[in-house]
Amino acid sequence: MERTTAESGVEAPTEDRVPDSGYLKGFESLGLEHEVRVDELPLTGSLPDWLTGSLIRTGPARFEAGERSFNHWFDGQAMLHRFGFGEGSVSYASRFLRTKAFDATEKGEISYSEFATDPCRSLFGRAMALFSPKLSDNANVNLVQLGERFIAMTETPIPVEFDAETLATAGVAYDVPGMLTTAHPHLDRASGGMLNYAAKLGPRNQYRFFLLEPGAEQPRVIASLPVDQPAYMHSFGLTERYLVLAEFPFTVNPMRLASGRRPYIENYRWLPERGTRITLIDRESGDQSGPFVTDPFFSFHHVNAFDDPDNGEIVVDMCVYEDASVIDSLYLDRLRSSGGVPPAELRRVRIRPAEQSIEWETLVDDDFELPRINYGRCHERPYRYVWGIGAGASGWLERIVRADLEQRTTTGWSEPGCYPGEAVFVATPDGDSEDDGVLLSVVLDSRSERSFLLVLDAADLSELARAEAPHHIPFSFHGQYARSM
Repeated sequence: MERTTAESGVEAPTEDRVPDSGYLKGFESLGLEHEVRVDELPLTGSLPDWLTGSLIRTGPARFEAGERSFNHWFDGQAMLHRFGFGEGSVSYASRFLRTKAFDATEKGEISYSEFATDPCRSLFGRAMALFSPKLSDNANVNLVQLGERFIAMTETPIPVEFDAETLATAGVAYDVPGMLTTAHPHLDRASGGMLNYAAKLGPRNQYRFFLLEPGAEQPRVIASLPVDQPAYMHSFGLTERYLVLAEFPFTVNPMRLASGRRPYIENYRWLPERGTRITLIDRESGDQSGPFVTDPFFSFHHVNAFDDPDNGEIVVDMCVYEDASVIDSLYLDRLRSSGGVPPAELRRVRIRPAEQSIEWETLVDDDFELPRINYGRCHERPYRYVWGIGAGASGWLERIVRADLEQRTTTGWSEPGCYPGEAVFVATPDGDSEDDGVLLSVVLDSRSERSFLLVLDAADLSELARAEAPHHIPFSFHGQYARSM
């Protein structure tokens, strides 16, 4: 199989890893028999009285269609999971998103183009795909609550709405003004709407930022800028003043995408000579500054960004890799054989528009991915704490990490044989401090071959409670906590 970064000679590092197979359960598929509703899970410890809502997550849970396997972790078919909290107990429900892509797998077919897996096509079929590409609606990356609506997303322009109580699929949520987008929108404080980015491909390629307000059926474009070869961007930054567009040197010629000869991500090329380019777009006027060019690097996730007028800076924090080979390391065959991923660094980029300068620094001496902050208090603003996941000796994600950016230190939670997912921060109502709240993480326990929901005190990572799920939950990506309405 040809792969994206292999052509540039970049390979995911494998040295200094200890073989470990406990994580493999996280890449085993679930079936329809795992669509369940459990009113009360076995609970150890006790929950805060104020925790009365739901943690809802989306992620890949089926990695095969008939006799054929999907190629990449990002290709697995989406399943929703909901942990509900109330009266000191935890409930659980799970259900596959009923998308066209999922329906095809029920027939044993791969009929839609996923991140790194294409349908089997004849020469005629590939030619027809030029005129009618079959983009996947497999919304397996993230979800957002917009007013009373819940929307699951991936990087194709087909967001899927669902019912938060029944987890039933409702259909396409809105039309994205482009072909490539992100599953990491931001909340617009002024309107309560959702800000996101998309790349419009055609005779004139554009990056487009759009806003979907809570009561609107369709989004509107609020800013755009031209681009010849769009970069792969999994997220973007936002300050109170600026939209922050970070273009990593992992780019695509749109004609390669149009040819339909290779899976989506395998059309991108790592071009380090381009450097990393950051453009600032004024949210009010639409005026653009930059691009400000720095060293080549790659990132999936922005952590936070904020304006620092006292120093004349815009600060942008990201989880950074040296190059895009991390994408190759997430192919299923490689994950199932080595389990390791390259280390991610918590990096701060400082931009000084008046001086036309840009520089970066490492914030903590620890591996760091899947970041979460106290969004209600700190989004777009200066902040101190961030929670994430770090790798262990095996190279796989084994630790929940709390970073103190003021002290430049980290603390962690881990348990032998356990592999935690994203740690979602939930703030204590009317809490006094930035880290006053709990963390919610879905943890795979390789010893019992099941998963459990872990509840930690966000300030010191002490365990408050855990609730055992009825089966294992494959490794997923992102979720959101919804307070009871």
